Amino acid sequence: MSKYTKINLEKIKRCSIKNRKSKIEIENFGKPVKPNSDIYDFLESLPKYLKAQDLKSLLDLIILAKLKEKPIIFMSGAHPIKCGLSSVLIDLMKSGFMTLLATNGAGAIHDVEIAFWGKTSEQVEEGIEDGSFGMAKETGEVFNQISSLAGKRDMGLGEAIGKAILERKARFRKYSLLANAYRLGIPACVHVAFGTDIVHQHPNFDPSSTGKATYNDFKILAHEVSRLNDGGVVLHFGSAVVLPEVFLKALSVARNIKGKIGNFTTANFDMIQHYRPNMNVVSRPTQKSGQGFSFSGHHEIMIPLLAGALKSVEQRSQKRR
Repeated sequence: MSKYTKINLEKIKRCSIKNRKSKIEIENFGKPVKPNSDIYDFLESLPKYLKAQDLKSLLDLIILAKLKEKPIIFMSGAHPIKCGLSSVLIDLMKSGFMTLLATNGAGAIHDVEIAFWGKTSEQVEEGIEDGSFGMAKETGEVFNQISSLAGKRDMGLGEAIGKAILERKARFRKYSLLANAYRLGIPACVHVAFGTDIVHQHPNFDPSSTGKATYNDFKILAHEVSRLNDGGVVLHFGSAVVLPEVFLKALSVARNIKGKIGNFTTANFDMIQHYRPNMNVVSRPTQKSGQGFSFSGHHEIMIPLLAGALKSVEQRSQKRR
């Protein structure tokens, strides 16, 4: 027999499960999808818990932002373009679900290559061995020429690229995010970090003009961020460092000049959750008001799902009104 005293479990006070609060109930379970179901039916079949419920909440908030004519800012690294999602993103612009596009230098470079030559994304593993990585002559010539003109004309880099793609009648311009944004009157901002992009290696790179143009884009972004108050939305896809940092500074500038900017929604979509997107997009900007969401998944699945769901939910909402 033990020499130590044991608690007497006979004195436990118990309650009925009938009166206990439970987080999970069968009425909120997921349901099998029936044959011939559409995306809306799929969404309705999801369990009313965790990320499934977050996604449905986010969809409603984006649609509400559109109805209220609030900004829907889409921040994207280069990967969604490399996943072949340009047409899906362009459709979001046309549908009114994107009022500003922000990307990094790599995103703009891939967009330019797609617009002019219909292909992008080289074999880095091979090119880095012999120093040929990033040395495509045409890419450097075209991109840097446009960047130089952008700075000299006091334009944003994204605006200048989109305009040039259309004016030069690039063969595959219908697939260009920047060209379509320019055509639709949607600001497209390119946020460059010097030394990170292949065009910086080329002899015709003009850092002064490029810097001025990308700085113009920062100010354009900050203006749109200043309109987020009470219902705007910021969606972020696949930039681990640059865009989350740029957005946080743009928000600080906007609040400094305009005052209170709160009660807006942010969401981070990525294959894995990184520190800066979750801190600088999801958490810090909405810590006093608003909502922040995070979703994990491959862009080539998550972005078409989001785009299709938005159109389906909006259509059902319009039928009910």
